[in-house]
Amino acid sequence: MKITRSEKYQRKRAERAALEKAEKKRVEKYMKMAIRQARLAGKKGEVPVGAVIVKDGAVISRAHNLRESKRIATAHAEILAIEKACRKVGDWRLTNAEMFVTLEPCSMCAGAVANARIKSLYFGAYERKGGACGSVHNVLENTGLNSNVNVTGGVLEEECSSAITAFFENKRNKIT
Repeated sequence: MKITRSEKYQRKRAERAALEKAEKKRVEKYMKMAIRQARLAGKKGEVPVGAVIVKDGAVISRAHNLRESKRIATAHAEILAIEKACRKVGDWRLTNAEMFVTLEPCSMCAGAVANARIKSLYFGAYERKGGACGSVHNVLENTGLNSNVNVTGGVLEEECSSAITAFFENKRNKIT
């Protein structure tokens, strides 16, 4: 029996939809891991931001903000996750790795993502005051960088956003 053009089109469309659904599920799985990291940060009194780095389908590092605990300005979740991942792979290049982070990276962290040669960045909440992946600046679209990073924002955005909003509301309520 001969397959019509319309049937071929419908099959391809169904295949594409199935692939997109599987990819969305995969991305959300890793973002949920980053959200767990963010919760750990919040329990420590840190701004609840978490990051996870995946390479070849395996998690190679997890981290959360530790600026207050370590009293180091650069102890952002992204920087700490990159440092751990580099130690694990034994190289500063994280080629073909993906980063999942609950909040849009700042300029420092976006620069570190590009510098580490991370292939893809997925973030949850947009950072309207200092986001450097499209909200305020777009460090990763700088054509002078040695790497191209694929950026996807808004992954589980509501969940990521609500954790940060709740953290700062609690902080304000304790002050007043």
